[in-house]
Amino acid sequence: MSDPDISVVICVYTEDRWEDILAAVASVRTQSYPALETLLVVDHNAALLDRLTKEYKEVRVVRVFANAGPRGLSAGRNTGIAASRGEVVAFLDDDAVAERDWLRHFASGYADPHVMAVGGRTVPIWASGRRPAWFPEEFDWVVGCTYRGIPSGLVRVRNVLGGNASFRRSAFDAAGGFATGIGRDGDKRPLGCEETELCIRLSRARPDAILLIDDRAVIHHRVPEAREHFGYFRTRAYAEGLSKALVARSVGADKGLESERRYTTRVLPAGVVRGLRDAALARPGGAGRAGAIVAGVLTAAGGYVVGTVRARRGGATFRVVDIEGERDG
Repeated sequence: MSDPDISVVICVYTEDRWEDILAAVASVRTQSYPALETLLVVDHNAALLDRLTKEYKEVRVVRVFANAGPRGLSAGRNTGIAASRGEVVAFLDDDAVAERDWLRHFASGYADPHVMAVGGRTVPIWASGRRPAWFPEEFDWVVGCTYRGIPSGLVRVRNVLGGNASFRRSAFDAAGGFATGIGRDGDKRPLGCEETELCIRLSRARPDAILLIDDRAVIHHRVPEAREHFGYFRTRAYAEGLSKALVARSVGADKGLESERRYTTRVLPAGVVRGLRDAALARPGGAGRAGAIVAGVLTAAGGYVVGTVRARRGGATFRVVDIEGERDG
C-alpha cells in the first residue's frame, strides 16, 4: 500500500499565540515525511486571519481559512477537514511543535487499511521550566498532554487525543465530523472530549476500525504559567466531567466511560499510593500529588453529575456535523 498524503490542520484563535503559531507551522514544514499541505483555520478573528494570510501568501503549502462554522475548536477542525486534500488529516495544537518524524510515524500506521486513526504522545513544556511538584502525571490531560495510564508503544485504543492525532479521510465519510457544542470555544470554560465522542461514533459506524496510539509520534506542548496553578486544574477537571456527561448521553455510559473506569479504579489509586509513599519518604510534592488526584476525581465527578442533570433537562446539546453538511446529533 502506498504512503498516504497527509494534510495537517492547525486551528488558531488569538494573536497572543503568534510566535507559537509560527513555530507550529515551521515544525510541520521541516518534517522528514513532508506534509501535503498545512491548513491554518482561524476561529472568528478577522485581524488574525488577515495577518496570517499576509504571512503565508507566498508559501504554497500553507493555506489560511476562516472557520466556516460556529465559534469553537470542533467547527474549526471540520472546516480544515472539508478544505483538505490529503488521504489522511492530522491535527496539531497551535501552541505545540512536532518532532521531525511525527508524520512519518503517523503514516506508517496506515499501512493496515483497517486503521482509521493514529494518535501520538504529547509532552508538556512547563512555562516555569519544570513540572509543579504537586502536579500528578496522571492528570497531564488537564494541560492537553499524554498522561500516566495511557499504554506505551504502538497500541490499540478507544480514542486518540485531539491535539496530536490523525484520521483517515474515510473515517469522516463514515462517521461525520467533530461534534460542535462539546469542545473548546476560545477562552471560555475549557471543555473537551470531542475527539472521544468522534472516535466512539467512528467505531460504531465501522466496527472493523482500528484506532492506534504510536508514542514515537511526539509533539511538545506549551503549558502557560496560568495553567500551572491549582485553580486551573480544578476548573479543567470540572469541565471534563461536564463534557463526559455529554459524551455518555450521546454514546451510552458503557462506551462513554469504558476507559475512565479503568483509569479511576487502577491508575489513580496507584498514583495516590505513590504520592503518599513519597510524602513518607520526605520527597517534594508527594502529599500534594496525592491530594490533587483526590480533588481532581471529586471535582470531575461533580461536573459529571451537573452535566448529566443538564443533559436530561435538555439544557446541554450538541450537533454532529457531516463535512459536506449538517445533521442533528
